[in-house]
Amino acid sequence: MYVAVKGGERAIDNAHAFLAEERRGDPAIPELGTAQIREQLRLSVNRVMAEGSLYDPDLAALGIKQSRGDLIEAVFLIRAYRTTLPRFGASRPVDTGKMTCTRRISATFKDAPGGQILGPTFDYTHRLLDFKLLADGQTPPAAATAPANESPLPHITGFLDRDGLIQPETGNAETPPDLTREPMELPAPRALRLQALTRGDEGFILSLAYSTQRGYGRTHAFVGELRIGTVAVEMEIPELGFAVEVGEIELTECETVNQFTGSKTEPPQFTRGYGLTFGQTERKAIAMSLVDRALRWRELGEDDTGAPAQDEEFVLMHADNVQATGFLEHIKLPHYVDFQSELELIRKLRTEAIAARTEAAE
Repeated sequence: MYVAVKGGERAIDNAHAFLAEERRGDPAIPELGTAQIREQLRLSVNRVMAEGSLYDPDLAALGIKQSRGDLIEAVFLIRAYRTTLPRFGASRPVDTGKMTCTRRISATFKDAPGGQILGPTFDYTHRLLDFKLLADGQTPPAAATAPANESPLPHITGFLDRDGLIQPETGNAETPPDLTREPMELPAPRALRLQALTRGDEGFILSLAYSTQRGYGRTHAFVGELRIGTVAVEMEIPELGFAVEVGEIELTECETVNQFTGSKTEPPQFTRGYGLTFGQTERKAIAMSLVDRALRWRELGEDDTGAPAQDEEFVLMHADNVQATGFLEHIKLPHYVDFQSELELIRKLRTEAIAARTEAAE
């Protein structure tokens, strides 16, 4: 084994060089810069930030470039870098009620206070290739630069909450566990489940959410509100005795309104599902809110229907794409000794089976 490893060093070095060459592509074509990725592939950047648990568009763009556009590999790079960063403290919970919204819609109330803000979305576009994008120098229409709504917009579910029509959210004074620093333990509190869903693979969360809509769960949901915008991040400074704003981040927040028939202790009312993610990642936020609601069956006194999205262990232990990738891709690494032992066992069993068959025939 040691000879094999030593003899493979040059092959590995050549593989690295080949990878760098393939990443660059045709030298006759201008190199793609991280600023271009950050500004023009923003949805990919947002996904990498969300699943990498690090809000830094420049680093996410670098990860996408380094990984040749493989978003899961980019997430892996971001998480690995994140572990090297010092932690100076914790910020205060962000107030999404003060969000400066670029997009805010509700599927439950047409005339929502503050109005519906469509924002930048594919929802109303024709799914046809726009060959104008093949031309260089395209400039967006003037409407695309419309300013965000800076007035605070009330949460739609607040109106249902005011009338007692939706299950209230009870606060918890305890600091929630940090999934990036502590291993997952089951059963997990809702705060920890939401962290895992936020970091989870978008495709996996989307599939689970879709399964609940097809009947494998109890999420007959309406989008109470979907909002995208920037919020201030504040930190308490002990030396000053008050909080200071240290920056702004873009978030997507989704609250779903779900049917609930009531129980022995609760009257009939709506229940909530919740999703919050970095950047404009509304598909992920909606899917996350559906899965969050499906996982709440026990605390709401509902029956376990056996749906995959209701199985906490199945959802939380398989949602992380970095863990899944590591376990899946490790099987392509050398397993020569293991395979040889399996091979010898199969040969021995075949020999014994052939001998027994021959003896029986005689």
